[in-house]
Amino acid sequence: MDKQLHLKEKIKEQYGKIAVDGNSNSCCMPSSDCCSTSSEVVLTPFESSKAVGYESDKLKLVPESSVLGVGCGNPTRFADIGEGDSVVDLGSGAGIDVFLAANIVKERGKVIGIDMTENMLKKARENAKKHGYTNVEFRHGDIEQSIPVEDNSVDLVISNCVINLTTNKVNTFREVYRILKSGGKGKMIISDLITSKEIDEDLVNTENWCSCIDGALTKENYLDSIKKAGFTNIEILDEKLYMELEDKTGLEKRKISSISIRAVKE
Repeated sequence: MDKQLHLKEKIKEQYGKIAVDGNSNSCCMPSSDCCSTSSEVVLTPFESSKAVGYESDKLKLVPESSVLGVGCGNPTRFADIGEGDSVVDLGSGAGIDVFLAANIVKERGKVIGIDMTENMLKKARENAKKHGYTNVEFRHGDIEQSIPVEDNSVDLVISNCVINLTTNKVNTFREVYRILKSGGKGKMIISDLITSKEIDEDLVNTENWCSCIDGALTKENYLDSIKKAGFTNIEILDEKLYMELEDKTGLEKRKISSISIRAVKE
């Protein structure tokens, strides 16, 4: 099994477990202590989501079991979603951002969640059915290979700490660019993690990749990946320190930061 396939299988395994039992050792959540040398207070999924920017009143309006506490930001906060919009959420998990967006686009709009983990898709579909969401759909897909959405058909793409997990980020952003409407009508709003220093391929740890750490790019390289996909109008909306890690060489600490970005397809 090649390295990329091995990483994807591990990601599916880890996030599949989160869908089933709700517990995670993932660093893509503020309650995690897997990469910290200090003791951390363990937060509930609701508290974890609030810690990265979600609002309590809005969280209470989505299915409780869709709030898993994973993520590093809140892309819906910056998305300026409108009634009737078509929205795609990459790495939709149990559906938190899909349901938040669905509450805004209402029946005239539609929100499509994309995930490659069957357990997450099952949980999200159950949430939608149980709570009567008729304007959402959850599709299986590998976002760096082919997003299962038509060309030039979407007003908005959102994602929360998921593109970081892909091994070919330029390919992922090209897929996003493909499905967005052209002429400045389509935009991407994403939250993700970046690093002050990238990990050498030979030093990559599978568990840390699954935790959004070893796959992180520097801000310069992350933004460059977006530019290579064709986006020209790129704006940093928010950036803050997420955690500090001991470098694998023991020489210095790596800084991991949370960043939210807007990009428009011209």
